Amino acid sequence: MQIESLKVFCDLAETQSFTKAAQINGVTQSAVSQQISSLERQFKSLLIERSKKKFRLTREGEVLYEYSKQIIATYEALHHRLQELKDIISGTVRVSTIYSIGLHDLPPYIKQFMKTYPTVTVQVEYRHADQVYEDVLGNVVDMGLVAYPTKDSKLEIIPLRKTPMVVICHPEHPLAKVRNVKLKALNGEKFVGFRPDIPTRKALDRVMREHGVTVQYVMEFDNIETVKRAVEIGAGVSIVPQSTVTQEVTNRTLVAVTLEDGKIERPMAAVLKKNKVLSPAMKHFLALLKEEVPAS
Repeated sequence: MQIESLKVFCDLAETQSFTKAAQINGVTQSAVSQQISSLERQFKSLLIERSKKKFRLTREGEVLYEYSKQIIATYEALHHRLQELKDIISGTVRVSTIYSIGLHDLPPYIKQFMKTYPTVTVQVEYRHADQVYEDVLGNVVDMGLVAYPTKDSKLEIIPLRKTPMVVICHPEHPLAKVRNVKLKALNGEKFVGFRPDIPTRKALDRVMREHGVTVQYVMEFDNIETVKRAVEIGAGVSIVPQSTVTQEVTNRTLVAVTLEDGKIERPMAAVLKKNKVLSPAMKHFLALLKEEVPAS
């Protein structure tokens, strides 16, 4: 029996998916099945109740899962400690991030990190917020990056920074003629927003309710790039993180207007699975994310 087999079993138990367990460990689904079967022969016990409709560990499987987690955590802590003693910073950092952070906030950090630690590979997955949490809890990635983080007893939330939000509009829109605007000026405006289930949308709706502002949602999207494209064609105005429209403002395809009152800042955070053992590479990457790295 090998540590790798126990890890595959734990990943399968947590994701409840042979496909995801295979993806996490870089093997085929067939290899996952073979390793589970090998463990069942080793312990002479059925570990998983196999059913097309439901995935469930047997009592023996639950016991093996609890002890395997401890074994893997101890092994990883040992491996990472030996790396630290040898001052080795290598391996892979797997990150799942929402689109706006991954496309606009993260690149300068990855550039700086890769320059400092060229032997480390950073893998980035662009996902919706709910999928980021699933990736972290399922051990598909080492870390998630989200806006307006949701508290969860199984997660560790690490606040990073807050990004100012600005009103954006087409260059020929009346708001484009002013530098600053009050939130109430948006009352009745055609508005291009995020889908109602997205955390940033929920936060913006809450702020506008508090200020007695009602907008007319004409389009709703699940990512920042589509929101910007809709505003560029004059479909309406929107409120987005300032860092996401730098290029469009420079190219004059969009105008960004500062909010005078009701200042809105989008909090960004890293999310980790609670009690996760961090590799030296992960520790350094997380430390860098806490710093202010100038955009390149």
